[in-house]
Amino acid sequence: MTGELSYGPAGATRPGDETWTVDLPGFRRVERTVIIGHTDADWHSAADAILRWEIKRRSGFRITPETERVSEGADYRITAGWGPIAVHEPVRVVAVVDSATRCGFAYGTLPGHPVSGEEAFIVHRAADGTVLLTLRSLTRPAPSGRWRVVFPVLLLAQRYYRRRYSRVMAR
Repeated sequence: MTGELSYGPAGATRPGDETWTVDLPGFRRVERTVIIGHTDADWHSAADAILRWEIKRRSGFRITPETERVSEGADYRITAGWGPIAVHEPVRVVAVVDSATRCGFAYGTLPGHPVSGEEAFIVHRAADGTVLLTLRSLTRPAPSGRWRVVFPVLLLAQRYYRRRYSRVMAR
Protein backbone atom coordinates (compact mmCIF):
# COMPACT_ATOMS: atom_id res chain seq x y z
CA MET A 1 0.00 0.00 0.00
CA THR A 2 1.62 3.13 -1.16
CA GLY A 3 0.53 6.23 -2.91
CA GLU A 4 -1.07 9.51 -2.14
CA LEU A 5 -4.01 9.98 0.18
CA SER A 6 -7.38 10.08 -1.59
CA TYR A 7 -8.24 13.45 0.01
CA GLY A 8 -6.49 16.45 1.52
CA PRO A 9 -5.29 18.05 3.66
CA ALA A 10 -3.85 15.29 5.86
CA GLY A 11 -4.46 15.75 9.57
CA ALA A 12 -7.74 17.63 9.13
CA THR A 13 -9.39 15.79 12.05
CA ARG A 14 -6.79 17.35 14.39
CA PRO A 15 -6.62 14.63 17.10
CA GLY A 16 -4.28 16.75 19.23
CA ASP A 17 -6.73 19.65 19.46
CA GLU A 18 -9.43 19.91 22.14
CA THR A 19 -11.77 21.75 19.81
CA TRP A 20 -12.26 20.91 16.17
CA THR A 21 -13.43 23.60 13.82
CA VAL A 22 -12.36 22.14 10.46
CA ASP A 23 -15.21 21.86 7.99
CA LEU A 24 -14.07 20.89 4.50
CA PRO A 25 -16.48 21.54 1.60
CA GLY A 26 -17.85 18.32 0.11
CA PHE A 27 -17.17 16.20 3.23
CA ARG A 28 -19.64 14.92 5.81
CA ARG A 29 -18.27 16.10 9.16
CA VAL A 30 -19.06 14.10 12.32
CA GLU A 31 -17.78 14.53 15.86
CA ARG A 32 -19.06 12.44 18.75
CA THR A 33 -17.84 12.35 22.36
CA VAL A 34 -18.93 9.83 25.01
CA ILE A 35 -17.86 9.10 28.58
CA ILE A 36 -15.99 5.80 28.88
CA GLY A 37 -14.72 5.97 32.48
CA HIS A 38 -13.80 7.94 35.56
CA THR A 39 -10.75 6.36 37.21
CA ASP A 40 -6.99 6.39 36.68
CA ALA A 41 -7.25 2.73 35.70
CA ASP A 42 -9.88 3.62 33.07
CA TRP A 43 -7.59 6.32 31.66
CA HIS A 44 -4.49 4.12 31.48
CA SER A 45 -6.38 1.19 29.98
CA ALA A 46 -8.14 3.31 27.33
CA ALA A 47 -5.04 5.31 26.41
CA ASP A 48 -3.02 2.13 25.93
CA ALA A 49 -5.81 0.43 23.98
CA ILE A 50 -6.41 3.33 21.60
CA LEU A 51 -2.75 3.49 20.58
CA ARG A 52 -2.66 -0.28 19.96
CA TRP A 53 -5.58 -0.29 17.45
CA GLU A 54 -7.80 -2.01 20.03
CA ILE A 55 -10.77 0.24 19.19
CA LYS A 56 -10.78 -1.30 15.71
CA ARG A 57 -9.83 -4.86 16.71
CA ARG A 58 -12.46 -5.07 19.47
CA SER A 59 -15.01 -3.86 16.92
CA GLY A 60 -14.29 -6.81 14.63
CA PHE A 61 -11.62 -5.48 12.27
CA ARG A 62 -8.25 -7.02 11.39
CA ILE A 63 -5.26 -4.70 11.10
CA THR A 64 -2.34 -5.55 8.80
CA PRO A 65 0.51 -5.43 9.47
CA GLU A 66 -0.02 -6.46 13.07
CA THR A 67 1.91 -3.92 15.09
CA GLU A 68 2.08 -3.11 18.79
CA ARG A 69 1.26 0.58 18.35
CA VAL A 70 0.04 2.93 15.67
CA SER A 71 2.87 4.66 13.87
CA GLU A 72 2.54 8.04 12.20
CA GLY A 73 3.26 7.82 8.48
CA ALA A 74 2.77 4.03 8.36
CA ASP A 75 0.36 2.35 5.94
CA TYR A 76 -2.08 -0.30 7.16
CA ARG A 77 -4.90 -2.39 5.78
CA ILE A 78 -8.05 -2.58 7.86
CA THR A 79 -10.25 -5.56 6.99
CA ALA A 80 -13.90 -5.99 7.88
CA GLY A 81 -15.35 -9.42 7.28
CA TRP A 82 -18.89 -10.78 7.28
CA GLY A 83 -18.91 -14.47 6.54
CA PRO A 84 -17.28 -14.99 3.13
CA ILE A 85 -17.27 -11.25 2.36
CA ALA A 86 -14.23 -9.12 3.21
CA VAL A 87 -13.81 -5.38 2.69
CA HIS A 88 -10.25 -4.08 2.66
CA GLU A 89 -9.55 -0.49 3.61
CA PRO A 90 -6.05 0.84 2.86
CA VAL A 91 -5.14 3.71 5.21
CA ARG A 92 -2.19 5.80 6.38
CA VAL A 93 -1.81 7.08 9.93
CA VAL A 94 -1.52 10.85 9.47
CA ALA A 95 -1.34 11.99 13.11
CA VAL A 96 -0.62 10.52 16.54
CA VAL A 97 -1.02 12.24 19.90
CA ASP A 98 0.29 10.73 23.14
CA SER A 99 0.26 13.08 26.14
CA ALA A 100 -0.66 12.90 29.81
CA THR A 101 -4.29 13.82 29.10
CA ARG A 102 -4.83 13.02 25.40
CA CYS A 103 -4.02 9.93 23.33
CA GLY A 104 -5.14 8.95 19.88
CA PHE A 105 -4.55 8.93 16.18
CA ALA A 106 -6.04 9.77 12.83
CA TYR A 107 -5.82 7.81 9.62
CA GLY A 108 -6.49 8.92 6.09
CA THR A 109 -7.78 6.88 3.20
CA LEU A 110 -5.57 5.63 0.39
CA PRO A 111 -6.74 4.70 -3.14
CA GLY A 112 -8.91 1.58 -3.00
CA HIS A 113 -10.64 2.52 0.26
CA PRO A 114 -14.46 2.40 -0.02
CA VAL A 115 -14.71 6.10 1.00
CA SER A 116 -12.44 9.12 0.93
CA GLY A 117 -11.50 11.05 4.05
CA GLU A 118 -10.10 10.83 7.52
CA GLU A 119 -11.10 9.34 10.85
CA ALA A 120 -9.69 10.12 14.31
CA PHE A 121 -9.96 8.16 17.56
CA ILE A 122 -9.09 10.16 20.67
CA VAL A 123 -9.17 9.28 24.37
CA HIS A 124 -8.86 12.31 26.62
CA ARG A 125 -9.23 13.23 30.25
CA ALA A 126 -11.28 16.11 31.61
CA ALA A 127 -10.11 18.21 34.56
CA ASP A 128 -12.40 16.22 36.92
CA GLY A 129 -10.82 12.92 35.78
CA THR A 130 -13.64 11.83 33.48
CA VAL A 131 -12.29 9.71 30.60
CA LEU A 132 -13.83 10.48 27.24
CA LEU A 133 -13.70 9.01 23.75
CA THR A 134 -14.03 11.40 20.83
CA LEU A 135 -14.55 10.17 17.29
CA ARG A 136 -14.08 12.57 14.40
CA SER A 137 -14.54 11.91 10.72
CA LEU A 138 -14.58 13.66 7.39
CA THR A 139 -16.13 11.48 4.69
CA ARG A 140 -17.06 11.75 1.04
CA PRO A 141 -17.51 9.16 -1.71
CA ALA A 142 -14.33 7.56 -3.02
CA PRO A 143 -13.04 9.44 -6.06
CA SER A 144 -13.66 6.44 -8.33
CA GLY A 145 -14.55 2.77 -8.31
CA ARG A 146 -17.46 0.51 -7.54
CA TRP A 147 -17.90 1.81 -3.98
CA ARG A 148 -19.28 5.18 -5.14
CA VAL A 149 -22.70 3.70 -5.94
CA VAL A 150 -23.15 2.27 -2.43
CA PHE A 151 -21.94 5.37 -0.56
CA PRO A 152 -25.27 5.76 1.34
CA VAL A 153 -24.91 2.19 2.65
CA LEU A 154 -21.34 2.92 3.71
CA LEU A 155 -22.58 5.90 5.73
CA LEU A 156 -24.96 3.56 7.58
CA ALA A 157 -22.06 1.21 8.29
CA GLN A 158 -20.03 4.13 9.65
CA ARG A 159 -22.85 5.05 12.02
CA TYR A 160 -23.10 1.44 13.21
CA TYR A 161 -19.36 1.26 13.89
CA ARG A 162 -19.27 4.60 15.71
CA ARG A 163 -21.75 3.19 18.22
CA ARG A 164 -19.74 -0.01 18.43
CA TYR A 165 -16.47 1.88 19.06
CA SER A 166 -18.09 3.67 22.00
CA ARG A 167 -19.36 0.40 23.47
CA VAL A 168 -16.10 -1.52 23.17
CA MET A 169 -14.05 1.29 24.71
CA ALA A 170 -16.46 1.68 27.65
CA ARG A 171 -15.89 -1.92 28.76
